[in-house]
Amino acid sequence: MERHEYDTMALVERNHWWYVGMRRIAATLIARIPTPRLIVDAGCGTGGNLRWLAQYGRCIGFDMSPDALSYAHNAGDDVLQGSIDAIPVASASADLVTSFDVIYHRAVRDDAAAVRECARIIKPGGYFLLRVPANDWLRGHHDERVHTARRYRHTQVTQLCVQAGLEVKVISYANTVLFPVAVLQRMREHGNGQLDAQSDLTAPSPVVDFIGRVALTVESRLLAIGVRMPYGVSLVCLAQRPLAHTQDGVHDATTAA
Repeated sequence: MERHEYDTMALVERNHWWYVGMRRIAATLIARIPTPRLIVDAGCGTGGNLRWLAQYGRCIGFDMSPDALSYAHNAGDDVLQGSIDAIPVASASADLVTSFDVIYHRAVRDDAAAVRECARIIKPGGYFLLRVPANDWLRGHHDERVHTARRYRHTQVTQLCVQAGLEVKVISYANTVLFPVAVLQRMREHGNGQLDAQSDLTAPSPVVDFIGRVALTVESRLLAIGVRMPYGVSLVCLAQRPLAHTQDGVHDATTAA
């Protein structure tokens, strides 16, 4: 990611409608699981989500970018430098691993290996909360600035989790209400062919901020009652690492403690 994008992210991620709304969606999914004792935020960026996750339990965050970590260290003491390809956390130690818009990045050469590495550090019975950008045809100028290598379809995310030995519990597109606006924006960008100098993360007007917050709040409430969005700008997935089994096939509850 470009350095100035980290600067902008650190400035707006606490109050920008997209971050606030996506956290509400994430909170809806976290509400479905037991209270986690240890949360690992894989690719914590500038630390905004790490601060937010601290309300649920002890948090460890890591990121490979020194630029991001220069901000994230202010989020807490448990911030490490490391890659999602080789997570600096012990196996089977986390109750919840989160990865918000990380594996899409071109610095992640093998996204399947990254998801397997996340699965490695989850306790049996623990959970993985993943968010990624959706639909490659929505690729735009912002993707160039944040070094997007891939955007995902529903089936691809499911396959990544299953191949890592995880059971998908909930998967849904997100940022659906404003999806037509995103499509029009991408059409405009593709039409002029010029890289827009303005970041998508710049502080919006109060009207835009209000509309964005309301839209994503509606989606979070629909998700809470079981509605799964059929399309959107992002994808969210909650998956679980199965409980370990003893040799006779009976669940070993001690491994999930």
